[in-house]
Amino acid sequence: MAVNEWINGYLEAILNSKSSHIDDNKESLRERGDFNPTKYFVEEVVTGVDETDLHRTWIKVVATRNTRERSSRLENMCWRIWHLTRKKKQLEWEDFQRVAKRRFEREQGRIDVREDMSEDMSESEKGDIGDIGESPNKTYQHNASSLEVWSDDKKEKKLYIVLISLHGLVRGENMELGRDSDTGGQVIKYVVELARALAKTPGVYRVDLFTRQVSSPEVDWSYGEPTEMLAVGSDDPDDDVGESSGAYIIRIPFGPPDKYLRKELLWQYIQEFVDGALAHILNMSTALGEQIGGGHPVWPYVIHGHYADAGDSAAILSGALNVPMVLTGHSLGRNKLEQLLKQGRQSKEDINSTYRIMRRIEAEELSLDAAELVITSTKQEVDEQWGLYDGFDVKLEKVLRARARQGVDCHGRFMPRMAVIPPGMDFSKVIQEANEADGDPSLTNIEGPSPKSVPAIWSEIMRFLTNPHKPMILALSRPDPKKNITTLLKAFGECPSLRGLANLTLIMGNRDDIEEMSAGNASVLTTVLKLVDKYDLYGQVAFPKHHKQNDVPEIYRLAAKTKGVFINPALVEPFGLTLIEAAAHGLPMVATKNGGPVDIHRALNNGLLIDPHDQQGIANALLKLLSEKTLWQECQKSGWRNIHLFSWPEHCHTYLTRVASCRMRHPAWKTDTPADGMPKEESLNDSLRDVQDASLVLSIDGDRSCSINDSSDGGGDIQDQVKRVMSKMKKPQSSDQVSEINKNDNNNLSNYPVLRKRRKLIVIAVDCYDSKGEPEKTMISVIQDTFNAIKLDSQFAKGVGVAISTAMPISELVDFLKNGNIKVNEFDAMVCSSGSEVYYPGTCEENDELYPDPDYASHVEYRWGSDGIKKTAWRLMNTPEDQEGKSVKPSKVIEEDVRSSNSHCSSFLIKDVEKARKVDDLRQKFRMRGLRCHLMYCRSSTRMQVIPLLASRAQALRFFFVRWRLNVANMYVLLGETGDTDYEELISGTHKTLILKGIVKTGSEELLRTSGSYYKEDIVPEESPRVAYINSTRAEDIASALIKLSKCNT
Repeated sequence: MAVNEWINGYLEAILNSKSSHIDDNKESLRERGDFNPTKYFVEEVVTGVDETDLHRTWIKVVATRNTRERSSRLENMCWRIWHLTRKKKQLEWEDFQRVAKRRFEREQGRIDVREDMSEDMSESEKGDIGDIGESPNKTYQHNASSLEVWSDDKKEKKLYIVLISLHGLVRGENMELGRDSDTGGQVIKYVVELARALAKTPGVYRVDLFTRQVSSPEVDWSYGEPTEMLAVGSDDPDDDVGESSGAYIIRIPFGPPDKYLRKELLWQYIQEFVDGALAHILNMSTALGEQIGGGHPVWPYVIHGHYADAGDSAAILSGALNVPMVLTGHSLGRNKLEQLLKQGRQSKEDINSTYRIMRRIEAEELSLDAAELVITSTKQEVDEQWGLYDGFDVKLEKVLRARARQGVDCHGRFMPRMAVIPPGMDFSKVIQEANEADGDPSLTNIEGPSPKSVPAIWSEIMRFLTNPHKPMILALSRPDPKKNITTLLKAFGECPSLRGLANLTLIMGNRDDIEEMSAGNASVLTTVLKLVDKYDLYGQVAFPKHHKQNDVPEIYRLAAKTKGVFINPALVEPFGLTLIEAAAHGLPMVATKNGGPVDIHRALNNGLLIDPHDQQGIANALLKLLSEKTLWQECQKSGWRNIHLFSWPEHCHTYLTRVASCRMRHPAWKTDTPADGMPKEESLNDSLRDVQDASLVLSIDGDRSCSINDSSDGGGDIQDQVKRVMSKMKKPQSSDQVSEINKNDNNNLSNYPVLRKRRKLIVIAVDCYDSKGEPEKTMISVIQDTFNAIKLDSQFAKGVGVAISTAMPISELVDFLKNGNIKVNEFDAMVCSSGSEVYYPGTCEENDELYPDPDYASHVEYRWGSDGIKKTAWRLMNTPEDQEGKSVKPSKVIEEDVRSSNSHCSSFLIKDVEKARKVDDLRQKFRMRGLRCHLMYCRSSTRMQVIPLLASRAQALRFFFVRWRLNVANMYVLLGETGDTDYEELISGTHKTLILKGIVKTGSEELLRTSGSYYKEDIVPEESPRVAYINSTRAEDIASALIKLSKCNT
């Protein structure tokens, strides 16, 4: 910066602006005798300001010849700089206030936990949880010595593991890493290699890696293939490699099928993915059960989400299946938000609009709610990044884990475990090459005896270099401002000794035209080109436009053969997988001291750490490693000696050891359906059922009157008999016949619901209540019109069941229906109390007492702490806060609604809706206290209900799918235009949604989100072929809309 003339121009303008603050500083600096104008400008003014934009403004100033106009522009620039500096200080103050408020809330949460658990808490535990002060040197530690290490003798386990990575482009070969910000190796390459490595681990039978199916002309056709095999299974010859064993990429269609969407636009389609993935898992569990499970389904051992969107999906999936969930964040939203706010270039609203950052943060919080285990790459990620989240508190986790180990009640509180497991690599080929390289210490034959002996990427790099024999400084990353490539280039350009000693190679993803790249990437590449020209680095710096994934090992080999160094100068590096790859190829490292490289350096001890902001320090570290040959060789050998710590077998054994320590669970029904309870053909998809029906009718073993081999009628023409049979099959049944069939089904009472025989399910979930929260008669009309609509079309009515989903308790719902002259046992299912209970009236006589499904009750029991939740809800709602977040005089905002409560639902009457906290505010405070649950306002904001984490009206539909194999895609949900605060969850997914306009006057959605939260558009698709609207509740209109929706396959 010191040599930039425009800086001096800025300085003159600033010093001549007669600002008293600046004059005072200038005088004090001059009195000390160390006044440096440029240093003053950089440190006091430019920090946090967009230098490129200011430079552009300065060029305009310089080009102005008119003295008066030039002075005016300089004055305007000074005001702008002053404004940006003031804005930066304002942001720093707001950040300070935000941190202070968060610290206070965390402290208050710990106090509440200590009070609730004080009766059976030891003095040491009280000390642990009461020590509010944060020790900067204290890091998260988890004692793994008591865990049984996973070993190769676990081969009899035959596990089924599910991995999820939604965004970007995922395939097994020729990965397009660096194509855009969604195709980084940190997620895509890692999950593909993890899937392969797990499949080869003894004890693992099958691994499914779920991602998005993209059939778009923008991308390669391979991303539209529904399945791709990654590995055939274990390499052990004694292992049983079955029909479905191995690792596979499973691509689930969700969102617009013909568009490749960036990750920020995928949020509204998450539930579509969940339903599609659930269908695949159920089919695969059944298939694996037939192969290796003795006829019993083989459920996933674990569902592992990678990144926030996949974590959100994994949380819903694991809840639907009741299997353990594991989370790897890779990079975290709260950390990114803080960094962007500190830059001062965007407001929080702008950041949220661009990156959907609040939706991402909420997805990460939801993932923490459901996760048994969170896998991180470094300790710093635990201490400095996950520690920012409401759902994780190191101190509280320590106490709860100790209590759980001793069998002491935690009062429904839970914190996920954190496990530091560095990513793995396959080093078998790399180590062999490294040993061969010992005999070739110098690069003497880089051109080789023939052109074929040199890899193509070597030639591509060497064409940039005047002397390719010089040691190579290699940097490999996306052209992202966070990767700090420009600072590295400046360090190289301004150090003559380094320029004379080495070449610099920058592998910055792939590009065709810089102007077609994203603004951030294009800016970095443009700056690189300008700096190369500025320092006249032609012949000394290589920056090839293209490289393939399989070229990367060759690039490392070239750098190692030249006795070069690998550098990662990123401002912050979450892990640093390229550092491990480089070390495996014999390259010492120079790496940022911020993030994962610290742990890698501690393990490998093969290089130096640097401050990424210290340009001179970067140059000195590179010079030291390149000039001291003994040090270089020691670093190379140390890297090879310790590299096994990052191998895939090591990673997988540690991974499975950690997962095995989780609380294992899977669907287990207390009421098993008899083997003959469902006809075999009912398990087929709709597309196969008609074929199966035809084969049964035409079977020679069937009724002789329908047999094509029957000759008792005088030897009639076989073709005529076939036509008669087919005409009987095609002849539609009348509505009366359909009603009679459905009635017979309902009257055929048993211990098992008729729901299991249904092919379609219509769910009435209209939240129609008056100002007192009482159900309106309009709801009765909707129900009656829906039943009438079903009867209007005999084809649609075949195999249709009806369910009702409501916030009312079962007793109130039954009374309401009876008052409306609607028979309760006309419903196949009733989802009551906001999804906390499920009933099957069809199994009972009209006046029999209804009992909740015990399987659903045990299913949603997970992490439910009724007493702790009830106390906390009462305390938080009746102790309001002022604008600064401090508690004020208690007031009675809620009181317990005993009539609407049950064992899995704590219901409260809202006495003062104006003082009621929003759902996301309450959820934050519950999480800080270790309580995981589902909060909602319902019945026109007159009730607040708290139910288990795994319970909801939307999840109840998925339970029907898992339990009774009634596909969610064959469900039709009837809603109003608004509803309870869980209303949005009922719109999204693969089910069809029919919204009845004008039916629901007031809902509870105004109590869902605080200002600055995520948008409704991040949950509900703006347009979807699965969502229809009608302006009336006439049976004809409902029937017409349902039939139209039934034809929707996308």
